[in-house]
Amino acid sequence: MSRLSPTARVILGLLRLGPHTGYEIKQTTDRSTRFFWGASYGQIYPELRRLEEAGLAVAAEQPRGGVRRRVYRITPAGEQAVQEWLTGDDDEFGVRDEGLLKLFFGAALDGEELAELVRRRRAFFEEVAAHFRGIGEELGPLDNPSAEVLTYGIGLMDWNAAWWAALEERIGTGPDGVSPRSG
Repeated sequence: MSRLSPTARVILGLLRLGPHTGYEIKQTTDRSTRFFWGASYGQIYPELRRLEEAGLAVAAEQPRGGVRRRVYRITPAGEQAVQEWLTGDDDEFGVRDEGLLKLFFGAALDGEELAELVRRRRAFFEEVAAHFRGIGEELGPLDNPSAEVLTYGIGLMDWNAAWWAALEERIGTGPDGVSPRSG
């Protein structure tokens, strides 16, 4: 079992790619890993302090103008911790989808409210799939594991959009806006 917290895994993985400030780590996760492994500022900054205290990262003050900036780098011990995590067998899997949670309790909704929930979720997954495709077009051809994660994300979003569209049909409303069955 890895001794790294989930947030530490994201941070050290990014630091392995190069030095970052806490702000840059948050910006990078928002553009990349947040769709499958997010991190908030409230998680990042305390974890950076813990990583520094544990000797897995070091920080240096690099002010920019009048702004205080701490830039973090991974240490050899941090590299080793990332390597142990990457080669370990303690892979976690979890899905947190508030739309599915709402659907689970959807019997409390009337027909139109349920149909609107389903329409919103389908549209969300269509938008995210389009966003991922845009990222792929922006980056161009990639030949690395990160590109495979993007391919996975596009396929997963397409599958989710199709699943919600099929649910629209099953409950009596579809992308064409037909009213749901009552009752």
